[in-house]
Amino acid sequence: MSSLRRHFDDVILPMWTGSGFNSSLGLPYESLSGDVREPLPVQRYRAMACARQLYVYATARGEDYHAHAARLFDALLHYFRDVKHGGWRYSVDAEGRPLDERQDLYTHAFIVFACAAYFDRCHRADARQVMLQTAQQIEGQFRTADGTYQAAMSADWTQVMAGPAQNPIMHLTEAYLAAARVAEPAWFAQKLRRTAQEVADTFLHASALCITEAPTRAVDNAIEPGHQFEWYALLANAPEVFADLVLPVTLPRGCIWARERGVMPKSSGVCAALREDGSISDPTQRIWAQAEYARYLAVLGDWSALSIHLTQFQQRFLHAGGWHECLDSEGQLVRADMPATTPYHLATCYAALPESQ
Repeated sequence: MSSLRRHFDDVILPMWTGSGFNSSLGLPYESLSGDVREPLPVQRYRAMACARQLYVYATARGEDYHAHAARLFDALLHYFRDVKHGGWRYSVDAEGRPLDERQDLYTHAFIVFACAAYFDRCHRADARQVMLQTAQQIEGQFRTADGTYQAAMSADWTQVMAGPAQNPIMHLTEAYLAAARVAEPAWFAQKLRRTAQEVADTFLHASALCITEAPTRAVDNAIEPGHQFEWYALLANAPEVFADLVLPVTLPRGCIWARERGVMPKSSGVCAALREDGSISDPTQRIWAQAEYARYLAVLGDWSALSIHLTQFQQRFLHAGGWHECLDSEGQLVRADMPATTPYHLATCYAALPESQ
């Protein structure tokens, strides 16, 4: 809808080049207060947040935003690149000094994704180089012998800090799809197909046909409806890459299961998490899940449900000063700040909406 895009262009984009941006360091603040839109006390800056902001401004219209993307790209390299060990540190402190130096797959995936968008916008050779080098590091350091990926490694790559989890692998899929559009399509397609099969083998719930958050053998596992919708949009936008694999066949049915149990009929709000039996374990409604449901409905072509959902989304989550990050099941605000990572979800959602709406 045009009003959603206007809100993004007029409110959100200027916010993160203004009060949301630390011009002395060249980094986006982690979060702004929801009332006065001022930075919350700084404890850290994350590479992932910087990369998500790079994606947003690399894909935004306007030369000023093009220049801002360049500042973010340069800051990403300056603060977060681990020259000693290769890869990328997770975070720096309030003065820009290394803080958390673990090697995090989620972070690496967003660096590939952001650099693909930035290279597509500016054609800087170093952005393409960073994108390809990071992808090679991911394959060489995070991928396990059985074909899936560890979620986190120590700074020197010698210790596994966290085992396989679906969320970083999903964003790696998103990143490789974006990278394949600007470089080495055959190489990325090969990795994507192998990853999709490993996700089906490791995370696909047998009865719900949903992708679980942890490997299916885990105790007290969770199913997040928002992630089902996000996976659906990724796979549906590249059918030639995933042809004849299990996930494109099962995921539409998994989305129906998640939609029936995790989307509230009255508000069209998407809950945060379900148990494996389909009962709600976390009723919180996070803005990113609402955006992913809208993207799913747009890709699916369910225009009636999309119209209802976007109306509710705009009324419940957006306001003149920005957005509400989390609401409870009754629509009451439960998180008042606005994180720097959220505009990425809005940008990818709005890009999937019909231009005429």
